[in-house]
Amino acid sequence: MRLQTQAPAKVNVCLLLGPVREQDGRHELVTVMQSLSLHDRVVLTAAGEDVDADEVVCEGVAPEVNIAAAAIRLFREHHRWDGAPVRVEIAKRVPVAGGMAGGSADAGAVLRLLHHHTGLGSADELEGLAFAIGADVPSQIRPGRVLATGAGELLERVPGVVRYGAVVVPSDRGLSTADVYREADALGIPRTAAQLAAGYEQVRAALPDLPDELCVNELEPAALSLRPDLQQTIDALTGLGADRALVSGSGPTVVGLFHDIDAARVAADATPGSIIA
Repeated sequence: MRLQTQAPAKVNVCLLLGPVREQDGRHELVTVMQSLSLHDRVVLTAAGEDVDADEVVCEGVAPEVNIAAAAIRLFREHHRWDGAPVRVEIAKRVPVAGGMAGGSADAGAVLRLLHHHTGLGSADELEGLAFAIGADVPSQIRPGRVLATGAGELLERVPGVVRYGAVVVPSDRGLSTADVYREADALGIPRTAAQLAAGYEQVRAALPDLPDELCVNELEPAALSLRPDLQQTIDALTGLGADRALVSGSGPTVVGLFHDIDAARVAADATPGSIIA
């Protein structure tokens, strides 16, 4: 048995930050997420005959902190599946701790592969399960373009694809998502519930295309507070013609969005370490 799939990175082309929920301490969000061509490769095979436990192999990510392993455990527990141990191999291309949901994409890919391997559950059911692993995982079960609300678990599929070419600029130093959210709270960034509801109505009315002024990331000031150097990358992409340049999610990856794909290629050529996605 050998199953393989892609685990695409995502960019939040819009992220509005709301208040903390009492029930679980997570922030309410309104966000439009778009999968990119940049992706990890995830392969599911049977574990070796002398192996009595599931394995996750991913260079640069320790198994005990890889949420792909949590995805296997959750699938087994929910479906009471006691099939033979499996081995997951992940070839990373999406930046680790880069604000592009690389780990969440891997976990979503593992759930997809386990569903295909066992025939258990459905995509809708997997999306419901996935929130227990992480807020971004539900949207990565079926990569594409979604409007997510709640804390990321309530999904509305958005037709079409984002109308930008994306230039992705990773950073060699990651940012902790938890640290960025704490900084956002300290800076007083989150909207009230009423303000977030108004933002949702504005975004929902604009879809499937968003005007440039709605391509914002309200976590960006917190990320820049912790990593002021990222402003240089934003400014550089803007100077190279990006229609919008912003921190992706909680950062530190910066993404330049270009209406003109040829301009995006020129910008990528001029930006060391960047990726066209």
